[in-house]
Amino acid sequence: MAITMIDPVEVASKEFEESHLFNKLQKMVVVARVFESQADNRSLVHSVASFDLDNPQIYEQVKADYNVVRETIITQGFSSLTGKMGKLVQPRTKGLGHGSTSRAFYARTKFVAHILGEGYSVPLPVKP
Repeated sequence: MAITMIDPVEVASKEFEESHLFNKLQKMVVVARVFESQADNRSLVHSVASFDLDNPQIYEQVKADYNVVRETIITQGFSSLTGKMGKLVQPRTKGLGHGSTSRAFYARTKFVAHILGEGYSVPLPVKP
């Protein structure tokens, strides 16, 4: 699920709490629908869920994911972002993919499951 586009200048200059990603996740409504066909003649609603970042574990993991993206942009450049980053939120190409230079923050499947109330919970961090 796409959350918001990544503007490398904005991400590099703003802490998580000032970011567009944070603002989007502060309070949102997600409507899950059933995919029937490419024709997309109709849309069946599967579920509707409201979401915010009130769970401290989710908040900390999303912030950590953002900070990995931010640090990569600052130290290695925007083109070094990869979909392998992030546990709940990942940077991925936006658009057709092959050769696309734009990127967006996407919620990983387990994060979408959590948002929709499908039972996913973030494990507590393990202390070394």
